[in-house]
Amino acid sequence: MKKSKLTTLFIAAAMAATSILSGCGGTPATTTAGTTAAPGTDAPGTTAAPAETTTGTIPEKVIEAEALTYADGTTLRMACGYNNDKTGMSFTADLAGEGITLADGKTYHTGDLKPTWQAVESILSIKIEDKYQGNNATNEYQYWDAQLDQIDMLSGTATLLSENGQQGKLVNLAEHLNEMPNFKAYLEANPIVRLSITGAAAGPNAGAIYFSPYFDGVNDIERMPLMRTDWVEKLLNGSGEFTADKCNNTATPAYTPYMPTSGKVEIDVVKKDGSATETITKDYDAYGNIVDKMNAAGSIDGVTAVNMLREYIDKTYDGYYGENRADLFIGQNAAWDADELVALLRCVVANPQTLNGTDNVEGLHTREDSNNQRRVDMFRFAGTLFGIRGLESRLDFLYVGTDGELHDARNEVETYNALAKMNDMVKEGIISAAFVNNEDVKTEKYLTDDLGFMHYDYNQTQTAYNATALDNAAGEKYMAVMVPVARWNDGTERFMRFTESWRSVKTDGWGISVAGINGNTDKLNACLKLIDYAYSKDGMILMSYGPDDFIKGSAGNYETFDFNGEQWPQIADATYQELWDKSNGNYTNYARNYIGSTLSFVKSQAFEYQCTHEVGKEGAGYISKAIALGTIKHPELALASNSWYTSVPTVLPQEVAETNAINELTNLSASGMFGGAKDQVNLFVDIIAKGFTGETGADAAATADTVSKAVADGGWGGTTYLARRNEAWHRLQTFYKTING
Repeated sequence: MKKSKLTTLFIAAAMAATSILSGCGGTPATTTAGTTAAPGTDAPGTTAAPAETTTGTIPEKVIEAEALTYADGTTLRMACGYNNDKTGMSFTADLAGEGITLADGKTYHTGDLKPTWQAVESILSIKIEDKYQGNNATNEYQYWDAQLDQIDMLSGTATLLSENGQQGKLVNLAEHLNEMPNFKAYLEANPIVRLSITGAAAGPNAGAIYFSPYFDGVNDIERMPLMRTDWVEKLLNGSGEFTADKCNNTATPAYTPYMPTSGKVEIDVVKKDGSATETITKDYDAYGNIVDKMNAAGSIDGVTAVNMLREYIDKTYDGYYGENRADLFIGQNAAWDADELVALLRCVVANPQTLNGTDNVEGLHTREDSNNQRRVDMFRFAGTLFGIRGLESRLDFLYVGTDGELHDARNEVETYNALAKMNDMVKEGIISAAFVNNEDVKTEKYLTDDLGFMHYDYNQTQTAYNATALDNAAGEKYMAVMVPVARWNDGTERFMRFTESWRSVKTDGWGISVAGINGNTDKLNACLKLIDYAYSKDGMILMSYGPDDFIKGSAGNYETFDFNGEQWPQIADATYQELWDKSNGNYTNYARNYIGSTLSFVKSQAFEYQCTHEVGKEGAGYISKAIALGTIKHPELALASNSWYTSVPTVLPQEVAETNAINELTNLSASGMFGGAKDQVNLFVDIIAKGFTGETGADAAATADTVSKAVADGGWGGTTYLARRNEAWHRLQTFYKTING
């Protein structure tokens, strides 16, 4: 769908609503066992640091499933991969060329299975025929849907796999759990996972499971804010007033205060030394709200803006941060909120001469400002800034309210008010021009050229740029910082820190084609064996690290370190070097492109931790400590006592009629107005970049209220959608209670 169509649909909906209303840099860490340390990238938020290197046997070996017998060399036709042709089971020409030699000393050619899948063939005595078309999960499933007899296993979204499983197209794994002891044990140990993959909750197929889930880590924070922390220190730290020979002026104010303009707000923070928590006060009577004060002054020069922010911090926090004012944003004891961030962004864009020696710097950007898959991170960040649930949901834009019912952020006025505040930031030029204009600028260029200040993303992949794009000798530093304070309505409507970016079952998985195996017991058992093996400890290592040649030591005698209270292998030195040579330290890209691991099943963060730059470990460590001490709250992978904290399952057990009703609501679909893939469009992104009227100027008198009504009741079917989802949610809760007493 082109942008022009998006605008047309948006205008139509808005007008309808109006009518209704009118009627790894460093080396792997080695410390003493049990010391709390920062997790790595997308590594677990609360984790033990790697202990002294040990050589030992990793426990929990494969539980044999004797019932799963099949002929040696059974061929599995697998249309399985992650997101594109490079991240499949086999090497493509652009990766292997005329031959590529990896850290295991072996040379691979175009069309060869990657090391992980060659190992799977050997371990399970099967033959893999790679049928993957190189698509994302949605398109890969849709490509094969009419020819499922041509494949035995395939990738798909959790939703598509469950929906088509209901129609009898995919094998019900729940019927085979007794033959899959490792998978069964994993589900029994993680009951919320069982809830998240249940494809039917009533009738003869109650409890059905139609796909094997994928975990990119679990029960841990996912995305986090990242900042050029050295810039914050340059602007805010030190005694006396900030001075500069040259600066720019701030824009005419558009953004208005989100936080109070008077009174006091108490905030729980972790102490600077990380030893415990303490409560500090934002005293708005001491200075006033910083945005309110700046707005009253109008367009001001950058030096004045910085000194206003310095004075605000000193008075509002009663000297708590001392001369290290930057700690309000970047410290273990950070307590920043949306208004304070806007004030800081104003200071950043008005002082490029101090920060990068030019006349221009961009404030808030995304990883790829022209890629919708990354642009959507801007509205995810809006949810974190302004206390809006559903913008980082595991399923569409749903969240569980305090009433125990599902709610949809797309239907709610508060969502659009938050997006409007982001658009106010666009009007002030503190969100990157490339984001607004859909231009091809990426994180690496923002950092290499000292152009960008911050974005919201994964820690490991983005802090790897500290080793490749920044000048460490000059103190340049790009680091994860604490999530902001916002007003969250968990039943108390209080100011606290909360993240909805919490790891659970991912939205992709692999299913077994009924038409493909066509009653062939060998094929069925081989597929089941593959899934079951992947959930054993050995399987988890293979699916995360690749084969033994990429690991220090040998099977049963790996060199290990303590990670989350368990012994996990250390990667081989050659693997570590190759990761930087071929993928600039990006573990995920290296694993998927070259080793063939982390395509599905359970991805341990232990490998990734070892590849995280020391700067990445530092920032994530602050967040880890805050989560552990309870000053950052998050969804629970359980039916929480306060239902507001219950994580929405990745799929819901929709019945066929409900699914059909939902599929008819095309504007609410990923191919309609709320896409998350690269070439799709997203209404939320468009509102941030262009405002409610898109590219049409003032043609539509849209407001947050009119748009939310349009989505819910004005022809898009948001109310219908939510009703269908709640029907399935209620059945799922009933089913969950029957299996858990």
